[in-house]
Amino acid sequence: MSVTYFKPRDRFDFSKDTLDIGNPLQWDRKHFLKHLFKRAFAISEDRIEEFYQRHLDYYLEKHSDGSEEIFFKYLWGLIERQLKVLMGKNIYDKDHIENERQIKQLQKFTEMLISVDRWNVHKSNDTVIAQQEFEIIALKQQVADLEAELKENRVWETDGYIIIRDGQALAVLDLCLQMQKLKATDGKELLITPAQNAWAKMISKYFREIDEENKGQAKEIKIDRLRYYLRGLDPKDPLKRENEIPEKHKLYTIAPVKKRK
Repeated sequence: MSVTYFKPRDRFDFSKDTLDIGNPLQWDRKHFLKHLFKRAFAISEDRIEEFYQRHLDYYLEKHSDGSEEIFFKYLWGLIERQLKVLMGKNIYDKDHIENERQIKQLQKFTEMLISVDRWNVHKSNDTVIAQQEFEIIALKQQVADLEAELKENRVWETDGYIIIRDGQALAVLDLCLQMQKLKATDGKELLITPAQNAWAKMISKYFREIDEENKGQAKEIKIDRLRYYLRGLDPKDPLKRENEIPEKHKLYTIAPVKKRK
């Protein structure tokens, strides 16, 4: 029985950081496994090795003919079995978040146990299969999370574009450059853009330009064409450009409104 392998909690031991198993008052030893995993799930990662050593010492003290190998195999088997139970649960179960937390905790236990496994117990077929099952479950969860994220992003996706007339993509880019010079009411930059390429990406992704030579069809605005005018000469002055937008494309001026009295 598990109670012969692991140290039960002393009666009236109300310490909150105990590593022993059970309640401080009377409790049914038939439910020892339940209390064992309740304790295993509660302890911090940095005390797992201490947990192992404490109960190993207890076991060896109570069993003169016992050995660490016997204790190790027993504990490993319990954790392996509980992992299979948890990994077999539906990922859409209402307790899924708690199940995942418990799986991760038992994985930390197995990592510690592997580090002291001098008998290569963890290399058994059952353990390898259990590890593969765990990885499959984790991958399925990752796929489910990515699908949910993709679904959410598609809500905001659009197939439409903002059409720029008369091939004036650089005029729009010039407006973006002017926007970077605007000040907020506190005198600081209104728009902070450490990555200048963000402007090029935005225009290339959401804008299209009229193609005069192709019956007025909308065409993609090449990002490299925009980036040509976003390269800076001085890191301390990101608005200073290596290549200025031609004057013929500087059609508009953004200016702050006059404050009303």
